[in-house]
Amino acid sequence: MLISEIYCSLQGEGLLAGTPSVFVRTSGCNLRCWFCDTPYTSWEPEGTDRAVEEIVEEVQRQQLSGVLPARRDNGRQNALPSPNIHHAVITGGEPMLFAELIPLTQRLRAVGLHITIETAGTLFLPVECDLMSISPKLASSTPTLERAGRWSARHEATRHRPDVIRQLISDYEYQLKFVIDTRADLAEVNDWLRQVPEVDRRRVLLMPQGIDQRTLESIRQWLEPYCRREDFVFCPRKHIEWYGARRGT
Repeated sequence: MLISEIYCSLQGEGLLAGTPSVFVRTSGCNLRCWFCDTPYTSWEPEGTDRAVEEIVEEVQRQQLSGVLPARRDNGRQNALPSPNIHHAVITGGEPMLFAELIPLTQRLRAVGLHITIETAGTLFLPVECDLMSISPKLASSTPTLERAGRWSARHEATRHRPDVIRQLISDYEYQLKFVIDTRADLAEVNDWLRQVPEVDRRRVLLMPQGIDQRTLESIRQWLEPYCRREDFVFCPRKHIEWYGARRGT
């Protein structure tokens, strides 16, 4: 598998926000969201090809070290005792591109880790997973033709796969994270949910688009009250607040 980075941090998004975890970031993606916050795994993928056993060994090494990145709010390195890290998060890019994800998740399960997989929900593999974290891409994610060339049409044609979503939410515990850029996205979220009515609304999270606090706060001001009114879960990007937009967090 092409791996960009493996590191310890606090989960910053979703139902498990605040959980100490080992992150395995794969490199390579079948989509090209214009706002991608890890372009080094999508627009310009980079990384090292690593065998499954090598990845598992590094995850266990990180788990035992238990050292989190220094937070901006206190400037200190935070050391955790190793028993506090029981979670692994496989993210990307798009992890579901790699068939090796199947044996990787089997091995991580065998060593006793809770497994979260971050995916756009356009591809399916029969993996081991405790929380399938699905981020369906709305129309506002599509890049312009001028920026993306052929990827613009390819992204738009493949970003919405309700058949894959149905299989994922049928087979796994899940959360759905929609990235919200403007108020226009809210109507599309509701249209999307009408197409997949079996989704549990209590597992639908709306997350502001942005990689800096000013942008996130601007969207939060109107998105959080909307979530309270409409019974969605507001999903802050806490890792941006804690660490800023940088690798290894």
